[in-house]
Amino acid sequence: MLKAVILTLNEERHITACIDSLRWTDGIVVLDSYSSDATVPLAQQAGAEIIQHRFENYSQQRNVALEHVGAEWIFFVDADERATPALGAEIRDVIAHQDKVGWWVPRHNYIFGHRMRGAGWWPDYQLRVLRRDCAHYDPNRAVHEEAILDGEAGYLTHPLIHYNYETLQQFIAKQRKYTDFDAGILLQKGVRPKFYTPYTQIPRHFWWRFVTLGGWRDGLHGVLLAGLMSYYEMRKYQRVRKTQRSVVSG
Repeated sequence: MLKAVILTLNEERHITACIDSLRWTDGIVVLDSYSSDATVPLAQQAGAEIIQHRFENYSQQRNVALEHVGAEWIFFVDADERATPALGAEIRDVIAHQDKVGWWVPRHNYIFGHRMRGAGWWPDYQLRVLRRDCAHYDPNRAVHEEAILDGEAGYLTHPLIHYNYETLQQFIAKQRKYTDFDAGILLQKGVRPKFYTPYTQIPRHFWWRFVTLGGWRDGLHGVLLAGLMSYYEMRKYQRVRKTQRSVVSG
């Protein structure tokens, strides 16, 4: 049995369309973090099973799903993603005929209305199809979570459709959160950047995004997004240095 799991918090704009794109599964579970909008009643109207669990971090939420959802296979989907029939057919085929315990799924990311072709947003593989008894998440990894498998994973060819960032304001808000999380990870690892490190990250990260990862394929979108991501890379290392200086001075 294969069930889809959607993690939600105030996703009333996306939840019905997301559920509709998953009708080919054996069941759809919405693991909700006590939304204050219409996410839960809309999901119930669409026929999804509801589990509510207080949000701790993304890894812990996914572990809750692995523990409580009764299916051999779990397909994790975000509310702003859509699964195509072609992807559904491919998933059905590989879990029936191959011996892998997990599958990486590529994503088409739409940012500001443009489908990205590079800059790290394609193929953007996500480990989302998991055999439940062979997978768990590190609960200490609060963001950019990734399943730990007891076995091998394979790669699918048909993509998820991800409506990633619709506006610049939405992009900035999310990157600020990621900057805080990622700076915390660097601090835990004991990374000690030099005074010049935040500023050398700008050309280094821009080159990586725009040239190495093919952001040039996206034209002005590639320039804009490589520039924005370079700026937040700088801010991440500034945050690390500021925290370390405050600890020393304290």
